[in-house]
Amino acid sequence: MRGETAGAAQRPIRLVLADDEVMLRRGLRVLLEQGGRIRVVAEAGNGEELLAAVRGHRPDVVLVDVQMPSKDGLSALRDLRAMAAPPIAAVLTTFDLDDYVAEALRLGANGFLLKDADPAVLVRAVIDLAAGGAVLDPRITARLLPRFRNLGDSADEVRLVRTLSARERQVLFLLADGRSNADIGDRLGLTEATVKSYVSTVLGKLGAENRVQAALIAQRVSGCGDGESW
Repeated sequence: MRGETAGAAQRPIRLVLADDEVMLRRGLRVLLEQGGRIRVVAEAGNGEELLAAVRGHRPDVVLVDVQMPSKDGLSALRDLRAMAAPPIAAVLTTFDLDDYVAEALRLGANGFLLKDADPAVLVRAVIDLAAGGAVLDPRITARLLPRFRNLGDSADEVRLVRTLSARERQVLFLLADGRSNADIGDRLGLTEATVKSYVSTVLGKLGAENRVQAALIAQRVSGCGDGESW
């Protein structure tokens, strides 16, 4: 049993890359597959190809550009969201596409990565996404937070966070740091399954659709400055 578990844990993460720039896709594929942790099972040049690849290959994670011909990344995210068992989706973006990133967040994207990120950062991001983490490039977070600070009622969000138990708040703020379920479990001495249950409860109590939305709520609340230690 131990050997079977270890073997399952070592199964490569199945990834689909969607970007209309062929050379970028090929370069990313080479970088991501180094080390054997990730296997790119398909590439897509537009949203239609992405959806077909997901149906045909059932990947764990999808990296999708927002600007693609025929069917763009946002339209593809809407369709992915409607699937019975959608893969984890992260957006590949550039600094000048903040509006697209904001919409992708509303559509439930679990990660936001910049195309010029260090290769090691991209590899780590895919691994964390597959393990149940939320991935926010710090440069994107810095640009997004000002525009999202006024989304919703901060006083209401503070009230919601205060409804969380002490352990649930710990999970929330570790989640907001971009930690995966496994990392949170190691930090708090919990099993990964227990962390997953806590995360589900936290999302429900906060009314957040995914980890990224919960992370932004946590970051807004931590900046409220009411003097209370969370």
